[in-house]
Amino acid sequence: MVDDPGDRRLTVRVVIAEDNPLLRDGIALLLGEHDVEVVAAVPDAGALLAAVAADPPDAAVVDVRMPPTYTDEGLRAALTIRSAYPSVGVLVFSQWVETGYARQLLSENAGRVGYLLKDRIVSTDEFVGALRRVADGGTALDPEVVRQLLAAPAVDAGLARLSGREREILGLLAEGRSNVAIAEALHLVERSVEKHVTAIFTKLDLPQARTDHRRVLAVLRYLRA
Repeated sequence: MVDDPGDRRLTVRVVIAEDNPLLRDGIALLLGEHDVEVVAAVPDAGALLAAVAADPPDAAVVDVRMPPTYTDEGLRAALTIRSAYPSVGVLVFSQWVETGYARQLLSENAGRVGYLLKDRIVSTDEFVGALRRVADGGTALDPEVVRQLLAAPAVDAGLARLSGREREILGLLAEGRSNVAIAEALHLVERSVEKHVTAIFTKLDLPQARTDHRRVLAVLRYLRA
């Protein structure tokens, strides 16, 4: 991302991979109106990987089902990007939740990943905000994706120590919400949310470190369990 001297907001550079030309062009136009530079908009996974290799963006917006088989081409390309270009964020934007691939995406590294459902996006600001969060190193997961990933949780000793309220807050963290947003959703004061988040880090044995984003690591523990 580069800083535009005429605007203090950061411009995000993205590649869009979507086989529907109307939707692809629509996303490109929408992002262009919100200080997001679309460096490439392509119709299939092969073109996506070529575009990322030629000029790695800050993030890639990837549909799940693209030519030629319309099954999992987008997700396999997303996994390739996560592995080969760890500095590139990946935002999967789909009509379906593929839990197996979603877990793989989350296990590749901490942060720079999102999974949103097309039918559940209610505002442009929500989509653009999620994209910026992923490009900045965070996560953005639809609540339905979180629900399906947690449908059959395994036992994690750290997670088992969390209170009901702490698990509720960790679930909202998994959606990419800030402390302020969590406080509003749960009708708590922000300071109370901060104390709960600190307690979550302690119970999950996540000491503060310069290189690790504890919020992301906590969310990954939660989703992998």
